[in-house]
Amino acid sequence: MLGDSRLTPRTKARWTALAAGVLLLGIVTTGLFLGSQTRKQFLDIADGWSEFASEADRKGALISAIRGHLGYGGIIHSFKNYVLRKDEAYFQQLLDQLSQFDAAMGDYLSLPISDAERESLITIAMTIDAYRQKLLVAQQAAVDGWTAEQTDALVRVDDTSALAAFETLETIWQTNRKRQTERLITSVDRGQDLIRIGFMSMALLVVASLTLAFVFWTLLSQMQVSMTQLSGELEIRNRLEKRAQRLAQVVEQSPATIMITDTEGHVEYVNRHFEDLSGWSRDEVMGQTPKFLQSGDTEDSEYRQMQALLAEGKTWRGVLHNRKKDGGSYWVETTILPLRGADGSAHSYLGIGEDITERLKTREQMARAQKIEAVGLLAGGIAHDFNSVLTSILGSTHLAALDAVPDSDIAHEIEQIEIGARRAQVLVQQLLGFARRKSGNPVPTNLSEAVQQALRLIRAATAPTTKFMFDAKSVPAWVAADPTQLHQIIMNLCGNAAEAIGGKPGAVKITVKEDIDASRTATKEVPYWVRLQVEDNGPGMTEDVRRRVFDAFFTTKPLGKGTGLGLAVVHGLVTDMGGSIEVESIAGQGTCFTVLLPGSNASDEEASGETDTPPYGTERLLIVDDEPEVAATLRRSLMRYGYRIEAFTSATSALRSFETAPDRFDVVITDVVMPDLNGVELALRLRLARPTLPVVFLTGFAPRLDPITGPTPAIIAKPIDPKSLAKLLRKHLDAT
Repeated sequence: MLGDSRLTPRTKARWTALAAGVLLLGIVTTGLFLGSQTRKQFLDIADGWSEFASEADRKGALISAIRGHLGYGGIIHSFKNYVLRKDEAYFQQLLDQLSQFDAAMGDYLSLPISDAERESLITIAMTIDAYRQKLLVAQQAAVDGWTAEQTDALVRVDDTSALAAFETLETIWQTNRKRQTERLITSVDRGQDLIRIGFMSMALLVVASLTLAFVFWTLLSQMQVSMTQLSGELEIRNRLEKRAQRLAQVVEQSPATIMITDTEGHVEYVNRHFEDLSGWSRDEVMGQTPKFLQSGDTEDSEYRQMQALLAEGKTWRGVLHNRKKDGGSYWVETTILPLRGADGSAHSYLGIGEDITERLKTREQMARAQKIEAVGLLAGGIAHDFNSVLTSILGSTHLAALDAVPDSDIAHEIEQIEIGARRAQVLVQQLLGFARRKSGNPVPTNLSEAVQQALRLIRAATAPTTKFMFDAKSVPAWVAADPTQLHQIIMNLCGNAAEAIGGKPGAVKITVKEDIDASRTATKEVPYWVRLQVEDNGPGMTEDVRRRVFDAFFTTKPLGKGTGLGLAVVHGLVTDMGGSIEVESIAGQGTCFTVLLPGSNASDEEASGETDTPPYGTERLLIVDDEPEVAATLRRSLMRYGYRIEAFTSATSALRSFETAPDRFDVVITDVVMPDLNGVELALRLRLARPTLPVVFLTGFAPRLDPITGPTPAIIAKPIDPKSLAKLLRKHLDAT
C-alpha cells in the first residue's frame, strides 16, 4: 500500500546494521581519539617531568655554584681580602675559586640555553675576568707593600652588572622551572578532562552496546586510577621536595656548626657556618677525619673519652679548642651523638657546635677586671701606711746624709738605703697608677733631667755588665707630664731593658729628641712632640709576646720575678698624658720602646735655672701626723732648715694647742688620713679661728680632697723628700 511508513524487518536490520556500524565506527573513532589524546598527555607529562628532573635541577646546581663564587666567601670576597691583608692563603684560595668558576661556566654553556641566559653568563664572566686581570696588580701591590687604599684604587672593579646579570639568570631559571611545573599540572588537568569526556561518551554509547560500554568503562576506569595515582604521587613528591628544601635551609643557615661523619670518622657533610668559622671549605674537608681541627690544647684523654662514649652509642658533650685554617683558633661547645637507622644501629655521627670564643673572652676580661679591682683595693689599703714608713726612711736618710762625710763608706751605705727606698716608692706608685688611685698633675718637666735622675737609681741596682748610654749634655726637652709618673715610665722601660739583658754583657741606649714628623701636626695646646727611645740589644721578643706586652698581669719572667704590671702601668700613664707608645722587637736582635709625649714650653723660672731656691726659713710650723716616726722625722728635717716646730700625733691635741694662740703658727702641715679627726676636718676647724691660715696637706695616695674655705692649700704626696717639702713650704709661704 502506498504511503505505508512501516519498515520491513530487513530494512530494520539494515538500518540497525547501519546504525550499529555507525555506532561501532563512532565508538572506534571516539576510542582512538581519546586514546591518542591521553597518550599525548602522558608523553607531555613524561617530557615535562624529564625536563623538570634533569635540566632544571642541573641548571639550579650550576646557578648555586656561581652564586657561591659571587657571594660571601667567593671570588670577589677572597680578592678583596687578598687586597686588604695580602695573605698568600687568600691568593691560593682565589686561584682555586677561579678554576671552579670556569668549570661551572663551561658546564652551564654546554647545556641548551636561551640568548638571555648566554648574555647573562657572558656579563658575569667578563666581570670575573676583570678581577682576574686585576690580580696581577694586587700581586705587585703585595710584593711592593702598597697600602690597602692605594691597591684598592687600582684594582677596584664595578661588579654591579655581574650581580644584575646573576639576578637575571636566576629569574630565567625560576621562570622556566615554574613554566615546566605549570606544564605538568596543565597536562594532568587535561587528562582529567579527557576522562570526564570519555565517561560522557560512554554513557551515550552504552544505550547501543552494553558490551562496548563495559569495555570502554573498564578501560577508562583504569586510566582514572592511573591518573589519580600519578597526581597523588606528584603532589606527595612536591611536598617532600619542599620539606627537604626547608630542612636543608635550616641546616645550612643554622648558627651552630654542623658536621656529619661516618662511623670511621670521615667527614661526609659540614654546613656553611662551619666553613665561615673554621676557614675550611667543605670540599677541603670531605673524606678527612676531624683531626685537622685539633689545636693541641685539648687533652688526649678527652678525645679517648669521646671515642669510648660514641662506641657505646652514647652522646658526648664538652668544649673543644679548635684550629682554624689560617692558624688561629676558636672555642666551641660541642655535642656529638650517633645517628641511628631503622634497625637501631649507628650509621653516622652528628656533631653540633656553638662558638663560645667571645663568651670566654668576656669571662676572661671580667676576671682581669676583678684582679684590677683587687689591686686597687690593695693599693689604697697599703699606700698610706707604706708611704708613711717610706717618709720616715727617706727623711732619716736625708738627715744622715747631711751628717755623713762625703765619699765615705757610711755615705755610700746611706745612698744605698735611699736607692732602696726610692725603688719601693716606685713600686707603690705603680700600684696606685695602675689602679687609677693616683691622678697626675702635668707640669713642664725636663725629660733629659728626669732620665738622668732615673739612671742614677737604675745603675746602682743593675749589674755592671750592662751599660747605659745617654748623652747627659742633651738639650733640655720639656714635656707636659707629672714628674712622678714620668719617673715611673723611665724606670720601668730602663729597668725592663736591663732585666732582659740579664747578667750578660749588653747595652741600653736612651735617646731624647724632638720628633720632627709628629711636630708637623703641632697645635696651640701641643707646640711640639718629644720622642723618648729606650733600646737594648737583649734577646728580643717573639711576635706573640710583643702583641701582649702591654696586657695587665702578663709577664715572661719566672714566678716571683715580675708582677706583669710595669708595662701595663707605662701604657696607661703615657695614654693619660696624651702620648703614645710603640714597641719593635725581633727575637734575638733586641727591643726598642718608642714613647711620644706632648712637648711644653718651660716656665720662666725653669728656663732660667732658678728652680733650687734656698728652702730655709724661720717661721713657726704646726706638724700633725698620727704616725710618731713621720712626725718626728719631719720635725727633725725642717728644723735643719731653720724652722721652729711643734709636732703632734693627735689631731685633737693639735687643735687644742692651736686654739690657745691662733696667731702663734705661720703654717699647718697635716696628714689627711688620721683617726678621730682627719686632716681636712682639722683644717676647717683651724680656719674657723684663723681664716687665712696657710695649710699643707700630706697624703699617702692623693685622694680627691673637698675644697675648703680660705686660701688654696698645698698638697704633697708621701713619701716625702725633706728637701722637696722645704722647697714647697717656702714657695707656699712666700705666695700666701
